[in-house]
This record gives sequence, C-alpha cells and structure tokens, in this order.
Amino acid sequence: MFNKVLISDDLGSINQGVLSVLDNLGIKNVHQVQYCDDAFLKIKKAVLDDAPFDLLITDLSFIVDHRSQRFNSGSELIQALRKEYPYLKIIVYSVEDRLQRVRLLMNDYKANAYVCKGRRGLIEIENAIHTVFNGDCYLSPQIEQALSPKANLELDDFDIHLIQLLSEGLSQDDISAALKKENFSPCSLSSIEKRLNKLRVQFKANNAIHLIAIVKDLGLI
Repeated sequence: MFNKVLISDDLGSINQGVLSVLDNLGIKNVHQVQYCDDAFLKIKKAVLDDAPFDLLITDLSFIVDHRSQRFNSGSELIQALRKEYPYLKIIVYSVEDRLQRVRLLMNDYKANAYVCKGRRGLIEIENAIHTVFNGDCYLSPQIEQALSPKANLELDDFDIHLIQLLSEGLSQDDISAALKKENFSPCSLSSIEKRLNKLRVQFKANNAIHLIAIVKDLGLI
C-alpha cells in the first residue's frame, strides 16, 4: 500500500473524510494542503529530501482569496506535476462530472483515477486507492463512459457555447446576434447552421431538442 500521501483540498471537512479512509487503510504518513501552489512545493521538496510522495489526492476547484497563486486549479497543478514527476500517482476527487473534463484529466494529463464527490465518494476513494496501487486506472461508475471509444465527445468551447445558447431557447438568428455581441467567431448564420448540422450528425441526433438532450445526458453541458 502507499506509504506517503498528500491531500490537496481547500475544504477541511472533505480532508477529514479522506483522512479517515487513509487511516483505515493503514496509511499514517499523510500531509494536507489547501492551496495548489503549496501542493506543488511540498511535492518538490519531498523529492529533494529523497522522501517523495507516493500519491496525491486533489480537488480541481479551489476558492480564490487574497493569496496570489501560480496554479489556480487542480487541473493546472496536475498538468505541471506530470511534466516533472511522471511517476507520481494522482487521484482526482471532485464534484465536476462533465465527461469532457474527465477525459481531459485522464487522457491528456494522465491522472490515475477520477472520483466524483457524493454520497459514495469515500467508498469510491478507497476503491480508487486500491486500484491505482495495483497499477490500474479508476473512474467513478457515473463517469466510466468518458473513456469509452464509442463516445464521441470532441467538443470545443464554441460547440459547447453554441449548444448552451440553443438549450436556452434561442433561435439560430438569435444565436448569431448573441455571438456577434460576445465577439465569438464564427458568428454568421450559415456557420451556425453548418456547425449544428455537424453536431447532429456527430451525436446521431434527430433534431435540435434531441441534440441538447444527448449532450446533457453525456454531461458535456
């Protein structure tokens, strides 16, 4: 089992729950931080002291306060750590359950597990720790489809914004006007029609309402 673990979360109540799980697993060498910068520095110092951490458990969202930070989110922290410490095992523990975000963290940033906070969160954290220790990846059951090769989830920021506007009941003319006002590009009516047609084909949607329903079910908006 892991010997040295770092918890990075700005909510003490969440940390206490994770601490109880680690204690039940017999992991006693546990450190806590509430800022991403502190997590990075603590991991770096541990390596320099020849006493590296085996595992990082981190949230993604951190409340902004008076303190200036180099890393403002868990995503930024993980991306930086992967470049310098590729061997470090990382478990994401977050309320964020959008499949596109999950896939980014797992595929691009190489997190080892993604656990959704919730009623079964602590149970899943324990399962994730065992799974990652044994060399495998873990996903909470509700987001497992994020890594399915059958799930075509490639959406850029423009696509997401476009579908969000559509879900608010805006017509294509209204969407075009809204995009122009927000300085989004492309924003012409023809570009919007082409993009929506492409998305309907991509998600095998019968119409705009069906497209919105599919994308919402996938957790992309």
